[in-house]
Amino acid sequence: MSPLRNIALTVHELEDGEFYWVLMEATDYAMEEALPYLPVESSADPYTTYANALVAGLAAMRRMFGTDGPRD
Repeated sequence: MSPLRNIALTVHELEDGEFYWVLMEATDYAMEEALPYLPVESSADPYTTYANALVAGLAAMRRMFGTDGPRD
C-alpha cells in the first residue's frame, strides 16, 4: 500500500462570522522548525460557524480521499 500523504484540515474566519475550511498538504520544502503546507482545496462559500466549516471540511476530505485516506 502506498504511503499516506500529510494532509491537514484548518478553518479560517476571513470576515466576522464567515468560516472557510482549507485542506493543506505538507511540502518537502525544509524550513527551520516548521513544516510548510500548501493549499489543496478549500470551500468556495462561507459557513456560519467554525464547527460547520470543520465538519464540511472533513466531509470534503472523505470525498476526495475515500476510506483508505490520502495515499499517493
